[in-house]
Amino acid sequence: MKIHELKAVEGSTKEVKRIGRGHGSGNGKTAGKGHKGQKARAGRGQRFGFEGGQMPLQRRVPKRGFNNIFASEFATVNIAALNVFEDGAVVDAAALIEKGIIKKEYDGLKVLGNGELTKKITVKAVAFSAAAKDKIVAAGGKYEVL
Repeated sequence: MKIHELKAVEGSTKEVKRIGRGHGSGNGKTAGKGHKGQKARAGRGQRFGFEGGQMPLQRRVPKRGFNNIFASEFATVNIAALNVFEDGAVVDAAALIEKGIIKKEYDGLKVLGNGELTKKITVKAVAFSAAAKDKIVAAGGKYEVL
């Protein structure tokens, strides 16, 4: 088969609707736009969310919440994910990125205590949960707060 022999699948293409080409076409005179009104005019249309002059929903509903632009965002990792490292390894954000456990460091690494740790490792992070600290020490490892 050659490229000039290709044909569109039947039913996948439609004829273009030719409007404003006389009464016989079925779309003459007003060209399918009805009589007068905003929708019949050239360049018609309203902006997104416009409700005909009524106060739009976006402005009627009160604002809620607060977004703290100064908040720290941590890359989080659970204890269970650290079992991929061998005994005696030093685990920090760079090592976790290299293994593909986290994508970015953000404002620092925080270690959470979900799961079990079976390896004796040293973990370096900005923050630890209390459960994470206990589990690292219980496995014979160490944690360092940066």
